[in-house]
Amino acid sequence: MSIYLIRHGKTEANEKRLYCGSTDLPLSDAGREELQSLTYAITPERFVTSGMKRANETLQILFGNVPFSVDSRFREVDFGVFEMKSYEMLKDNPDYQDWISGDNEANVPPGGESGIQMTRRVLEAYSELPDGTALVTHGGVIAAIMASLFPEAGKHRYQWQPPNGYGYEIHGGTYRPIP
Repeated sequence: MSIYLIRHGKTEANEKRLYCGSTDLPLSDAGREELQSLTYAITPERFVTSGMKRANETLQILFGNVPFSVDSRFREVDFGVFEMKSYEMLKDNPDYQDWISGDNEANVPPGGESGIQMTRRVLEAYSELPDGTALVTHGGVIAAIMASLFPEAGKHRYQWQPPNGYGYEIHGGTYRPIP
């Protein structure tokens, strides 16, 4: 059996390169179109999403009107006061500079959570997923899972983040990109 990790389709925030974690955005028109061109040759037994609009819409476009459960522990990292802002908008903000300097995993944005905090809640939820589950979630969530499961690959968390609509199949101690 396998577990399938699938990143939601593009949103307006993705297109504009905005920090978007806790904001509940729908897919953009381009995101919907891109997902409709993908074909997943997998047969999950069950489906789970983060419960956010972009994840739920992605599930429906890729797999149709299937029953699914929601686990909010699979939500993206909360960027706090930096939510829905770009680097250009924030680059002169001292709080932002403090956040992006030093240990990016440990630093907490004002009003948000650190990468370490997000990874902890995600891994707890992941440990409860039964085989045969397709999880439609977020890039940072998938990256945190992959970096934790496959440290021998030598990639940091951001290098594991798949493109929108793509992800990984995890089977035993191996993985492969999907679709």
